[in-house]
Amino acid sequence: MADLVQALLYLLTLARLTAWPVFCLLSAVSNTRTAGVFLAVLWAGCATAANWPQFRGPDACGVDASARTQIRWNIGKGENIRWHTPIPGLAHSSPIIWGNVVYVTTAVGPGDQDVKVGLYGDIKPADDQESHQWRLLALEKETGKIVWDRLGCEGIPRGKRHPKSTHCNSTPATDGQRIAAIFGSEGLFCFDREGNLLWKKDLGPMKSGYYIVPSAQWGFSSSPVIHDGKVVVLCDVLGDSFIAGFDLADGRQLWRTARHDVPTWGTPTVAKAGDRTEILVNGWHHTGAYDFADGKEIWKLDGGGDVPVPTPIVAGGLACFTSGHGKQRPMRAVRLDAHGDLTATGSEAASAGVAWQQENKGNYMQTPIIVGAFLYGCLDNGIVTCFNAKSGAIRYSERLGNGSEGFTASPVSDGKNLYFTSEIGNVYVIPANGNFSVATTNTLNETCLSTAAISGGTLFYRTRHELLAIGETRSK
Repeated sequence: MADLVQALLYLLTLARLTAWPVFCLLSAVSNTRTAGVFLAVLWAGCATAANWPQFRGPDACGVDASARTQIRWNIGKGENIRWHTPIPGLAHSSPIIWGNVVYVTTAVGPGDQDVKVGLYGDIKPADDQESHQWRLLALEKETGKIVWDRLGCEGIPRGKRHPKSTHCNSTPATDGQRIAAIFGSEGLFCFDREGNLLWKKDLGPMKSGYYIVPSAQWGFSSSPVIHDGKVVVLCDVLGDSFIAGFDLADGRQLWRTARHDVPTWGTPTVAKAGDRTEILVNGWHHTGAYDFADGKEIWKLDGGGDVPVPTPIVAGGLACFTSGHGKQRPMRAVRLDAHGDLTATGSEAASAGVAWQQENKGNYMQTPIIVGAFLYGCLDNGIVTCFNAKSGAIRYSERLGNGSEGFTASPVSDGKNLYFTSEIGNVYVIPANGNFSVATTNTLNETCLSTAAISGGTLFYRTRHELLAIGETRSK
């Protein structure tokens, strides 16, 4: 039984299949308990992960179930702290991992720049328009030693940032040979494994801010995605928005499709729909899917929250989208094989392409996560809602903390536990079984707005001043 499940996990990881083609395998499984395990595996999205190559890992799923992670640690005592390395500058970009290397980007400005945290409504951008250096660092995964530290570009930022944001929010992506990084308005940069700059592209001024108050610049955060030798970028900004694909080898633009929406901050997600590869993007007036080959629109959907931040996630033939700002702020699931305009009209409650929708249950800053049969979403005030991923039925809605903490970093999981991190560095660990309880609460001892990475049972957290590896300590 265990060998059978592991074999299926291996096939799913390699082929990145959706649940429905593999679902036919269940017809050969007569044992009800075995079939139930199969279903849980299928809904897990990416159940194993050798590498963590982009924002939220493979397919943006946020899960690495290849090994059990620690649920308790103590930084002061060094308990389950494998290493911690100071990282210069200010950035909310997440670490990525390939093999034995951890990559992280940063923007180094003058002095110790401030980041405000908490639940508040200040939209005035920070005033730090002085020269910055945008850098890419490589660290040894086992020791935290900095292998190299490369300068990507230097200059005065072309845009301003939200006081809670940084000039380096976008997480890099890698295919093991090249690393692509967006340094905000400074452009798209591509490096080799030794940190040599291969090429760069000017994407224009990436001015993302409140569409009602354009002067409130908040900084760019959509991350690049690498797939099949191409890098895809989503640039929803205050005017001239677009999605584009570039050749990863030489930076040639392969296609570019104009978009007409408010600024968004989510990362695109590449997904398979039968024999079609599509790019999923979040939005307000234009949530949608584009053909990976040529950028042509496949489907679109209007409505939702008016400040779209979360990244789409995929499991079981469905793509889940959410926005937690504005009147509607839904959590909803769209069928991957959808086509055309999915926006409900007249008396329609929802179009045929929308599998389910829960009004006023969306996330604001965090990307949701699917583990097993359940989807978990967390509001910026710490309210976690657990949904049935297939039907959208709500299983529970409970609060983490006392309601005074802000939550920006997205959750990650080892397949057994979920890790939710507050802005002040409290990490709440809850079981990923559809039942609410807080197993333990740990502290990172620093501000943290960056989403963690997981690899082989180790959690990698990027806090305000350092990168930490949290896992079982190894004997020397």
